[in-house]
Amino acid sequence: MSVDFLVAMVGLGALYALLTIGVALLFGILGLMNFAYGEIIMAAAFAMYLFQHSPWPVAVAMALVFAVVVALLSERLAFFRLRDADPVTLMIASFAVSLAVQSVARMTVLPRAQGVSPKSFLTRHLDLLGASVSVRELLTLALCGGALAAVALLLGRTGLGIQLRAAAENFQMAKCLGVRANLVIPCAFVVVGVLAAISSIVLVWRQGSVSADMGLQPMLIGVVGAVVGGMSNLRGAALGGFLLGAATTLLETVLPANLIAFRDSFLFTTVILVLIVRPQGLLSGAKVRVS
Repeated sequence: MSVDFLVAMVGLGALYALLTIGVALLFGILGLMNFAYGEIIMAAAFAMYLFQHSPWPVAVAMALVFAVVVALLSERLAFFRLRDADPVTLMIASFAVSLAVQSVARMTVLPRAQGVSPKSFLTRHLDLLGASVSVRELLTLALCGGALAAVALLLGRTGLGIQLRAAAENFQMAKCLGVRANLVIPCAFVVVGVLAAISSIVLVWRQGSVSADMGLQPMLIGVVGAVVGGMSNLRGAALGGFLLGAATTLLETVLPANLIAFRDSFLFTTVILVLIVRPQGLLSGAKVRVS
């Protein structure tokens, strides 16, 4: 395998792993399949569009701010009163939030897709071990890999991370042991907002456009990756997302040109076969909270 292929495969795998952690974290804590996750991604992408002519660190910082604010507003306005509701109610609420944010975006700032001018440095190539590697792919790998490392450090080495992991495994037991819901849940939404922003930054760099419904596909990828890896296990969810991204890159490389259009068919057929063998996911954890 060439160096550029490995960088692209690992980078896309890390991106998909970020998407799946964002889905699995809230599902573990609240039993919430958050279909508004895509709109948090869209909000960060809109910030990239709005500040595209500013220095790129400013655009990245504003993407983080927009995503975290939207994530916290959705928690406070939609999910705060529904913390003890059953999963179906939470799912319907997340659909409502998703459709509401999309509608507002379409009627105001994003009536149609908008282009985002690519930064000049993203189009460059560097020589790495004799291979020409895109700067964009290297930044995808560095940004997503760094974010995954930061999440692993947060969850494994900090008091907040321990509370988040405990809540994701068994929320009711964690509350009995002293985990404070009013701290853990907003913090989980902040983490999800940051992960969504980083994912959105990479997606905008790769796609070069922003639209009101651009979060739909990343949200579905996050759900599928989390289901494959194990929805109730954060490590499993990250593994499932990584494998999904790596398989996507591999199929794009090995499939003949006349079969590239059927890439997703091959990919999701493989997903179905995996779930037939391991319906609980590759790394299953404790059963998530069900009200």
